[in-house]
Amino acid sequence: MEQEISHGLTHINEHGKAQMVDISGKERVRRTARAAGFVRMSAATLQAIRDNTIAKGDVLATARIAGIMAAKETSRLIPLCHNIEIEQVTIDLDLTDAGVRIEARCVCTDKTGIEMEALTAVSVAALTIYDMCKAIDKGMVIETIHLIEKTKEVLHETTH
Repeated sequence: MEQEISHGLTHINEHGKAQMVDISGKERVRRTARAAGFVRMSAATLQAIRDNTIAKGDVLATARIAGIMAAKETSRLIPLCHNIEIEQVTIDLDLTDAGVRIEARCVCTDKTGIEMEALTAVSVAALTIYDMCKAIDKGMVIETIHLIEKTKEVLHETTH
C-alpha cells in the first residue's frame, strides 16, 4: 500500500509519484517569459563569429533559429511540460567582450506558463553556438541560464 505524502508540489501526487498537472479548469490568459544565458569564449572565437568565418556557417543566425525551434518542441523534451500554443518567440544574441549573451522572449495565450519554453530556447541556442564553435575553442563555457521575468495578463472579452 502506498503511503500518502503531503508536500505542496504540483507535479507530485499524494503518493509521491510524478504527474502532469491538471490545468483543465484554468482560464486562458496572456503569458510572457524572458530567459537569458551566456556562452563564454575566447576573443578569437568572438572575432570569427563577427567575421562570419566559422566553418559551419552563420553562428548567430543558426542559434536564433535553433532557439525558436527548441521553444516549439519543449513539451516533447520536458516530460511533464504541457503542450501550449506559442504565439511568438524572439531570440536576441549580443556579442560582448567575453562571449555571446542570449535572451529569449516567448508569448502565449494559454492556461499555463511559458517559462520552460523560454529557458529551452536559451539552452538550445547556447548549445548551438557551442556546437558550431567547438572545433576552434575547447574552452567555451555555457553559463547563467536563468529566468528573467514571467508575466500573466487576464484577458477581458469584449461584447458588442
